[in-house]
Amino acid sequence: MLALLGDGVDLARGVAHDLLTDMRLIFYYPLVMAYVWMIGAIIFYIRRERGKPDVFGPLPQLARYPSVAIVIPCHNEGDNVRDTIAFAARQAYPDFEIIAINDASRDDTLAVLTELAMRTPRMRVINLATNQGKAMGLRTAAMLSDSEIIIGIDGDSLLAPEATAWMVGHFVADESVGAVTGNPRVRNRTTLLGRIQVGEFSAIVGMIKRAQQAYGRIFTVSGVIAGFRRTALAQVDYWSTDMVTEDIDISWKLQLAGWRIRFEPNALCWVLMPESVRGLWRQRARWAQGGAEVMLRYTPKILRWQSRRLWLLWAEYWVSVVWSYLLALALVAAVVHIIEPDPFGWAVDFMPRWFGVLLSMTCLFQFGVSLFIDSRYEARNGGLGRYYFWIIWYPVVYWAIGVSTNLVGVYRAIVRKRGVPAIWGASDRGLHA
Repeated sequence: MLALLGDGVDLARGVAHDLLTDMRLIFYYPLVMAYVWMIGAIIFYIRRERGKPDVFGPLPQLARYPSVAIVIPCHNEGDNVRDTIAFAARQAYPDFEIIAINDASRDDTLAVLTELAMRTPRMRVINLATNQGKAMGLRTAAMLSDSEIIIGIDGDSLLAPEATAWMVGHFVADESVGAVTGNPRVRNRTTLLGRIQVGEFSAIVGMIKRAQQAYGRIFTVSGVIAGFRRTALAQVDYWSTDMVTEDIDISWKLQLAGWRIRFEPNALCWVLMPESVRGLWRQRARWAQGGAEVMLRYTPKILRWQSRRLWLLWAEYWVSVVWSYLLALALVAAVVHIIEPDPFGWAVDFMPRWFGVLLSMTCLFQFGVSLFIDSRYEARNGGLGRYYFWIIWYPVVYWAIGVSTNLVGVYRAIVRKRGVPAIWGASDRGLHA
């Protein structure tokens, strides 16, 4: 036993030595994953996008047109919801209704929704007297609707007129599809953070969604725009009201129940994003906490044999969490090295040299590939080429925010009491373009 303990201590010391003497080892994870995402996205592009009709061409012709409910949870959306309802009402689809949920707004949201309902065909309003959260709003609307398909969008988002038809096509073509995630686009592009996020949603979010579908499973639908089969929602008991990110939660519930999720890049939806560092950090901390909550709650189910197709997605998530902690450790070690060079008598090497050049070139290549694939959806906005310069700053801004929010998010998920309702909080909607 003592020998085994000694071997374990030696192994730990060896790992610590390797990490502290060559911090460049930590950067292998983003380097490898960049190529994993690029290869998957290219496979998706070749199979499903290259040479195929897109959102600017004719609408897909469906074998049937099931009824659709466009559900819009609102909390203090008085400044944005008029445009949201106007775009939702323009859907190029024959059978849909709009259900807006006012979740105890403190502004004039209820008055605006009531006014809009009086002059907007096929629209109704549900009023919740107390703040119960987005998940409860979605759940209430879905249970009160008779529609076969539920499409949820945010109260500040603008749904493209063609989006419903493109999303419904997946449900009609394949009965095993339980959800379809759309393609969110950033509306506000006047600040540095706004422009970086335009590139991020194309170069990172869009690329990962494509790759994950090519490999078989998707980590999460987009909370901004996602469609659901109502029977699938009923089977998994709808959205969980005690999870801070209802979109990640419902994605894993559906896939654990055997339903498939699809990504539809032609289902466009424009949304306002935070344009302050504080607002962006709070948003990403919530996303990180939500992901950790889902992983902690569903890991026993994920590790069952029948859920084996989710194992790679599950493993990649935990590797990313470990990487965040290792990167934080590296930063602490770097500070210590500045104060006290060569701690423990080890020659610590922080210089990236050729490896840093390789990582930088890989990032630029990844951004170029993703912007090429995604530019077709920005044709009416002049394409994405002009955002290439801004996305170069992505690693600097988002690695710092991503690592710190991962550390905080995992901690919050561990200490948060289960069963406490996840209600609305303050939102940073940036500057309107």
